[in-house]
Amino acid sequence: MATTITAERLVRGRAAGERRFYTGMGIAILAAVFLGFADTYYLRAWYPESAAVSPPESFFYAVHGALFSAWFVLFVAQTGLVAARRTDLHRMLGLAGVALAVAMVVTGVYGGLIAAVRPGGFVGIPLPGWQFLVVPAVDAAMFAVLIALAVAWRGDAQSHKRLMLLASICLITAAVARWPVSFGSAQLLAAFVLADLFLVPLVIRDWLTRGRLHPVTLWGGLAILVSQPLRMVLSGTSAWRGFAESLLKFVT
Repeated sequence: MATTITAERLVRGRAAGERRFYTGMGIAILAAVFLGFADTYYLRAWYPESAAVSPPESFFYAVHGALFSAWFVLFVAQTGLVAARRTDLHRMLGLAGVALAVAMVVTGVYGGLIAAVRPGGFVGIPLPGWQFLVVPAVDAAMFAVLIALAVAWRGDAQSHKRLMLLASICLITAAVARWPVSFGSAQLLAAFVLADLFLVPLVIRDWLTRGRLHPVTLWGGLAILVSQPLRMVLSGTSAWRGFAESLLKFVT
C-alpha cells in the first residue's frame, strides 16, 4: 500500500512539474515578445522617437499585431487551463486557436510582402526586401506545419505540447531582433541564436525526465535550427529572387 501511494505521489509530482514547465515557458515567450515590440507596438504612445523610425501605423499592422499577441496570450492561457485541469475549456479554446493560427499565417505572409516593398525594406535590415522576405516566409511555413502536426497529434499529449511550444518559439525571432540590444551587422544572427536559446529548457527537461530527447523535440528542434542557415543561403539565389518577386506582384 505504501509503495502504491508513493508511486501515485511521484506521478502527480511529475505531472505538476510538467504543467509548471509549460506555463513558465509560455510566460517567458510572452515576455520576450513584449520586450521586443514594447516601443513600436505595445507602448508606442510612450516612445515617440521609436514611432518616428518605425513603419507607419495602419489598421492592418494593428490587426496583425493583435493576432500574434493573442496567440501568445492564448498559449499561456492554455497551459494554465491544463495546470488547472480544465481540459474541457482547453479543448474549446483549441478550436479558436486553430482559426487564429490560420489568420496569423495569412497576415504574417501578407505583412512580410508589404514590408518587402516599402522604401528601405524591412526596418533595421540592410538587405533588399525580396531577399529578407525568406525569413518571415519560412517562419510562417514552419509555424503552419508545426500547428498542423499538433492538431493531427492532439490525442498524444506529449507530442502535442511540444509541437505547440516549438510553433511558438519559431515565431519569436522578429521580437528578439528588436530587443534593446545592438549586435551591429550580426543582428540577425544574434536574433536566431537568442531565439534558439528557448529550445534549451525543453532539451534539458527531456534529458532529466526521459533520459533522452522526445522525437518531437529532436526533429522539431533540428528543423528550426537547420532552417536558419538554409534560408539565408536560399535568399541569395536567383530561384528565390524570382519566386519572391512573383509574390511581391500581389502588393505592388
